[in-house]
Amino acid sequence: MAQLLNKHNKTYIMKKTILILTILMSTLMEAQEQKGTQIPQISVTGEGKIKVIPDMGVISLGVENTGKDAAEVKKLNDEIVEKVIKFIKKNGIPATDFQTTNVSLYKNYDYEKKKYNFVANQTITITLKDLKKYNEFIMGISDTGVTTIHGVEFKSSKLAEYESDARKSAMVNAKKKAEDYVSVLNQKVGKALLISDATFVNPPMPMFKGAMMSMDAEGGGMPRETLAIGEIDITATVQVSFVLE
Repeated sequence: MAQLLNKHNKTYIMKKTILILTILMSTLMEAQEQKGTQIPQISVTGEGKIKVIPDMGVISLGVENTGKDAAEVKKLNDEIVEKVIKFIKKNGIPATDFQTTNVSLYKNYDYEKKKYNFVANQTITITLKDLKKYNEFIMGISDTGVTTIHGVEFKSSKLAEYESDARKSAMVNAKKKAEDYVSVLNQKVGKALLISDATFVNPPMPMFKGAMMSMDAEGGGMPRETLAIGEIDITATVQVSFVLE
């Protein structure tokens, strides 16, 4: 009986060993096949940059009032905001081009006077699609009671078109990089295997280079340079893997 069990164990071990060897051989053969069919390739990053003179601006302005009574403070603020909106509409700016971006009413402690007061403020952004009207618009809206002009962000009305140009430029740059790398290897760049958009979405900021908008001086007619619009950079980044031939 013991001899029969021993013989059975040996048979079991032998079959298990053969199975393991079969799996190992299969794995090695598969690895060799994959290695033999691996496609020679090169991966590069390309960048495209388009410099554009902006033709529109987004103006951010604020209205703020302070007082002892919350209702009175809010009323004063609302009256000025109403004047601001009327002025915006009077200048032919459509409702789609201006928006309230912040409204607040809060209690604030004045440490110097050692008492509480209430502060009401509201922020409005206006898209001015004709920068030639900037000077006249700013002077006029200041008379409505606006307390703060937070800033101007310059943009282009043809942003989508320029972004497309930047993407094309990025692909050209990527292919040129790949050709530079493989030129010393006596190889050629073939078809693209993989294309990935790696563009970082960030609002373009103005690059001031001294470019100025000419405005008419009050009562004169002589041009007055009051707005440096500079340039904005529109960029695109792409990662591409090319076949090597």
